[in-house]
Amino acid sequence: MVEMLDPKVIRDSPETIRTALRNRGYDQSMLDRFQELDEKWRSLVEQINRSNKTKNEYSVKISRSDGEEKEKLITEMKEISLRTRELEAEKAATEKSRDEELINFPNLPDPTVPVGSCDADNEEIRRWGELRKFDFDPATHWDIGERLDIIDFERGTKIAGSGFYVLKGYGARLERALINFMQDIHLEQGYEEIFSTVLINESSCYGTGQLPKMKEDMYFVERDGLYLNPTAEVPVTNLHSGEILRREQLPIYYCAYLPSFRREAGRHSETKGIGRVHQFNKVELVKFVLPEESDNELEKLLSDAEEVLKRLGIPYRIRLLCTGDLGFHSSKTYDIEAFAPGMDQWLEVSSCSNFKDFQARRAGIKFRREEHLKSEFVHTLNGSGIALPRTMIALIENFQHEDGSVEIPAALRPYLQNIAKIE
Repeated sequence: MVEMLDPKVIRDSPETIRTALRNRGYDQSMLDRFQELDEKWRSLVEQINRSNKTKNEYSVKISRSDGEEKEKLITEMKEISLRTRELEAEKAATEKSRDEELINFPNLPDPTVPVGSCDADNEEIRRWGELRKFDFDPATHWDIGERLDIIDFERGTKIAGSGFYVLKGYGARLERALINFMQDIHLEQGYEEIFSTVLINESSCYGTGQLPKMKEDMYFVERDGLYLNPTAEVPVTNLHSGEILRREQLPIYYCAYLPSFRREAGRHSETKGIGRVHQFNKVELVKFVLPEESDNELEKLLSDAEEVLKRLGIPYRIRLLCTGDLGFHSSKTYDIEAFAPGMDQWLEVSSCSNFKDFQARRAGIKFRREEHLKSEFVHTLNGSGIALPRTMIALIENFQHEDGSVEIPAALRPYLQNIAKIE
């Protein structure tokens, strides 16, 4: 069974855990249930230890006895052994229940995370770029996409259902160009490119914290017991599950493009267009780092993701998520939000998170500073570098012209045979 925290942390600092649960909007009764089960488990461990000690004492007595006395001691020892087996079975069941409770505990928020309950409590850190002033009413990406025949919602619904769409012609080429553009930037920044499996097993989903929390949002292939990848973070982080890395291997930086799949049950109807859909492309950044370096590595990760929007010339803002808006497995998260003038909305295109040792504990990812030293858990981080299709939305809506055409940012043109405009 995977765990999120060393149970000792909860035993030693229960009020810290209770405060974290309250600030994150979680039911604090899970702590009470854990403490009750943990207390029972520790009591059983003590009883088993005493019982084993008694068995050892009986073994010595039996070896020194004979006749009726020996037979009596053997009978008593059998009774003690039977009771010990009963205690061990009860201990195993209690430990299982305790760990099932433990796996539902979210990560602990970093001390720098603002306390809050919703989006309104997220803290804006900074902005980049000037919002474009239009001398006409900017159109939405869905109107532009349909006029240019580059986004087909009707056929996406026909072949897969609501919440799906099809890119055509220059729409498909633009998507492919953006993916290659992003990957090349991250290779410049020192990331190693990974192309992973789209299907992932249950163990991988537990390892990164998608299960059990996000189970209802994931697509499951029942016959094979596999899940469709909800984000490349899952397979890429699990590349090193169950491993002990060498100190000189760290830090490890990976970038990966994969299609991602999320049910978004009932949510796609809230947002017209391609902003919230069931299948989408994403370039993901994943880091494995020394614990003492993870705070700095988060700031670098954020900067690496920002670089994509800077080169495209898309205005954006950075927000530090509050405790109530943090993902289940995150300790600290920055959201990058690009502005879409047609929709008149800020759209999240990347979440850059430090998970500290939360994922490493669940997935068993450790490192050893020296051969003779005890292994430690690494810290993992990840961020979208960046996500489509919301980047596509921001690009189409920011670079539109009154005649309905869309200008291609100069940095992206080499990926589109130097085409300057879609019209």
